[in-house]
Amino acid sequence: MAVAPAPAPARSLAVPIILGSLAAVLLIASVLLWSAVGDRNKTVLEGQNRLDQTQASVLVLQTQIEVDKAAIVRIQKRMDEVRAAAVLVQTNMDQVKEGDVVLQSELDKTRVIATDFQTQMEDAKVASIKHQGEVEVANAQVAIMQTQLNDLKAGASQIQAQLDSSKATTADLQDKLQAAEKLIGQLQKAPARS
Repeated sequence: MAVAPAPAPARSLAVPIILGSLAAVLLIASVLLWSAVGDRNKTVLEGQNRLDQTQASVLVLQTQIEVDKAAIVRIQKRMDEVRAAAVLVQTNMDQVKEGDVVLQSELDKTRVIATDFQTQMEDAKVASIKHQGEVEVANAQVAIMQTQLNDLKAGASQIQAQLDSSKATTADLQDKLQAAEKLIGQLQKAPARS
């Protein structure tokens, strides 16, 4: 029965194989776990980097948002100014429209007055032509009267000349008459002496 101890070495061989296999499995599991932990650390590091980048992006975005908010406030203020200017422009336009209505009314009145004045001018032209005829007749009459006046003046000059001549003749005759009377007076005295 010495054959019975032979199964004991098979057990002793199985234990180291199992232990070796178990160690190999543990080694592989450790390597796999170590690799998984490295990958996890790498993933965590990449996640941390991405988080830092995201935080930096968020900070940039927050800064941009603050800048945009300030720009929006400026734009809102400018829009309020533009709205106020638009209201002022609208008010001015309404006043201009009212002024246009008044000007249109005055223009219509002026056109009526101009038309009336044009009619009066036409009437005045007709009257002027009629008056021109009367003036020409009057001028012709004045020319005739002037001619007659000139003739009368010439006649008056002749009569004045004749009057002057007559006065001279009268004066001469008066002188002769006086001389004759004197002579008569002398002649009358002369026979008395005889």
